[in-house]
Amino acid sequence: MKKIMKTTGAPQAIGPYSQAVEAGGFVFVSGQIPIDPETGALLQGDIKEQTRRVMENAKNILAAAGCGMADVVKTTLYLKNMNDFAAVNEVYGGYFPSDPPARAAVEVSRLPKDAAVEMDFIAGKKT
Repeated sequence: MKKIMKTTGAPQAIGPYSQAVEAGGFVFVSGQIPIDPETGALLQGDIKEQTRRVMENAKNILAAAGCGMADVVKTTLYLKNMNDFAAVNEVYGGYFPSDPPARAAVEVSRLPKDAAVEMDFIAGKKT
């Protein structure tokens, strides 16, 4: 059985998908790009600002699902330019000060809305 998660604290889906789905004791957060949830506009700041927006969007979705960043067990990081890896990692690491989740990081040729960074998240649901 699955439960659809939705919050106004993160951008609304821009396609036929949910912000997150709870199933099997996990919360699966769809890929987040640096969209401001209040305006719906893609953030145009530097890569650190964009990464912070992605992390805050995910944090808000997780909170709506009853989870926190400490519950994240796996992330996937998609970068338009792998040269941004160190800067993204610096911001990302601040959200996981101890016991960080498993992670994959890949460079991609293009992301939705031509974003520079996208991340998805899997969290263990608190019982």
